[in-house]
Amino acid sequence: MTAVHDVVVLGLGIHGSAATYELARRGLDVVAVERFAPGHERGSSHGATRMIRRAYPHPVWNDLVDRAYRGWDRWGAAAGAPFLHRTGGLYAHRGEPTMQGGASLPVDRAAWPTLAPSLRPPESYGAVHDPDAGVLEAARALAFAQSAAAAAGADLRYGETVLDWQVDDGVVTVLTDAGSVRARRLVLAGGAWASHLVPEAAAFFEVWRIVTLTAPTGQTVAQPPALGCFSIDLPEGLVFGLPETAGSGAKIGIDAGPVWDPDVPVAPPTEAEVAHLAELLEGFVPGIVTAGAQAVACLYTMTPDKRFVVGALPEQPEVLLAAACSGHGFKFGPAIGAAVADLVQGIDRPDLAFLSPARMVTTA
Repeated sequence: MTAVHDVVVLGLGIHGSAATYELARRGLDVVAVERFAPGHERGSSHGATRMIRRAYPHPVWNDLVDRAYRGWDRWGAAAGAPFLHRTGGLYAHRGEPTMQGGASLPVDRAAWPTLAPSLRPPESYGAVHDPDAGVLEAARALAFAQSAAAAAGADLRYGETVLDWQVDDGVVTVLTDAGSVRARRLVLAGGAWASHLVPEAAAFFEVWRIVTLTAPTGQTVAQPPALGCFSIDLPEGLVFGLPETAGSGAKIGIDAGPVWDPDVPVAPPTEAEVAHLAELLEGFVPGIVTAGAQAVACLYTMTPDKRFVVGALPEQPEVLLAAACSGHGFKFGPAIGAAVADLVQGIDRPDLAFLSPARMVTTA
């Protein structure tokens, strides 16, 4: 008979990699299966940087946000260099503010030039200031989680496609194009492929193609303290931006895009998309140079309420879903990894109730 491992993790994006690392460092026997090669650009975890912030639209997120910050500090200590660079953030909005939390507070427009001298949001907008917002070195963090997981004993298998999985008498069997793997627990962290891995909840997940633009480095106007993280709520979608940090240029994107089939390679950014993002960045950060900027397309996996799905599947307690998605999941990598490890080990996490997979049944 095939050996029965403690856990099989499907997907090695940031959350699958974080779960694999956190499980392995606790001494569990973990096998992780990834369809593509390390560093691939088919999903949602590639790219040099991501934003982290405490400003959130509902206080139910506050504890998980705090766990994320503490997790990044822990990962940085383990890696020997920080992944998180605090820059502060200014989040501009139409009407009433939607993002608050932690030490974040609405600020008078007269304070904007002091908080973010390079940023020029629309005149009629209000704003929330988040002093703890910052930039994560995303590519380095993903590589760390994977290498640290392997060093802790995890078996990472790349270039292996999952064909099916099933549960029988408390044991999960995962069938791939390279054979089968058996374990006592299964973690589904397939990102954009969540609906493929949980077909009965396919209607709960919608995949979007998103484009970001990163400006050339070496621009004082784009560096903290002149510029921090920001977002600007436009009718076309939420524009988000990051300052030049840790050797990566200022970045801009829009939380909106066409629905996309993840099995189809992500189409590269078009000239029109690049021009539009460059125009937005030049408008909101006057003086920034976008000539030579690099554009990248990636995938967002959206849920109806824009909340993650983390926890055991209804009627199948051996199977955990770790879909930390909807465009704001990367920042929670260490927290989601630790949450998955807790749940696998039978540690109660009532704080995750607002992310329960039971929502998929009632909402889909």
